[in-house]
Amino acid sequence: MADPSSSPQPPPRPLVGRLAPSPTGVLHLGNVRSFLLAWLSIRSRGGTLLLRIEDIDGPRIRPEWIDRTIEDLQWLGLDWDGEPLLQSSRREAHEAAARHLLEGGEAYPCICTRREVEEAASAPHEPLAGGGPLLASDGILYPGTCRGLHPDLEAARRASGREPALRFRVRDGAVPFTDLFLGEQPGLIAGDFVIRKRDGGAAYQLAVVVDDAAQGVTEVLRADDLLPSTPRQLLLHQALGLTPPAYAHVPLVVGVDGRRLAKRHGDTSVAHFRREGISAPRLIGWVASTCGLAPSDAEASPSDLLRDFDLARLPRDPVVGENPPLRDSL
Repeated sequence: MADPSSSPQPPPRPLVGRLAPSPTGVLHLGNVRSFLLAWLSIRSRGGTLLLRIEDIDGPRIRPEWIDRTIEDLQWLGLDWDGEPLLQSSRREAHEAAARHLLEGGEAYPCICTRREVEEAASAPHEPLAGGGPLLASDGILYPGTCRGLHPDLEAARRASGREPALRFRVRDGAVPFTDLFLGEQPGLIAGDFVIRKRDGGAAYQLAVVVDDAAQGVTEVLRADDLLPSTPRQLLLHQALGLTPPAYAHVPLVVGVDGRRLAKRHGDTSVAHFRREGISAPRLIGWVASTCGLAPSDAEASPSDLLRDFDLARLPRDPVVGENPPLRDSL
């Protein structure tokens, strides 16, 4: 009997990472830190790094922010391989994946509005038909109203007079996985989540899965506010028959109040520091110091940090990057 361990093993996939900014605003310190780490992780091992502009978030996208994002990345010294990919050019592929999941019973039409979901969340809950659990999506308790209710999209349209969204049917409440930085994760999933919005556009979870697979991405390094997205994306990879990348989630840059950076914390954009006359090496040096990669007063280019890069050296705590402390340190 042949020894299974002697069977030919498939060759390892080439190392491919990506930078995936969303032009719903300008790049800020939090973006710079996660992009620098993603860049170092791939470049330090001789991999390929792609740039994908995630421009499918409807009215929040501004074309001028796409150009500014690319310009800021270049100014910082964060390069990439090949031409940038606009996610909006991938709509047909996203739609094909959504149809596949719907036809295979992995997704279902949902006519609930956000307001209806919020109202249901605040009401006393009764057991669902069929004994299903209460479901949650994006922090809002979803009572599973449309699970099994409409056989197809047209029936959902007739019942509501509006275009339905599509939700992915979560059958297991957890998808454990190993994070490259955080280690073993339980991968808890609160419940069914939207994969196609009512306007027909793909939701974030579906679009990134389809595009990561199409681009051959093998490693995704991003901020840990996206950690809850990972088990959802792993489920979508499985349902679509795709090979998922490995994931690494690194601490956020936050304000002194412990909340993720926002306008309330002052202007922490790359454009602001450029206007203040702060050089790219000084800004990269400060970011590198928060990663344990350089002294606090260092100046550096991304390439200067490659030789000694080790993700394990990264501190586990969030970094305070509100504007006044940063200005003092610079």
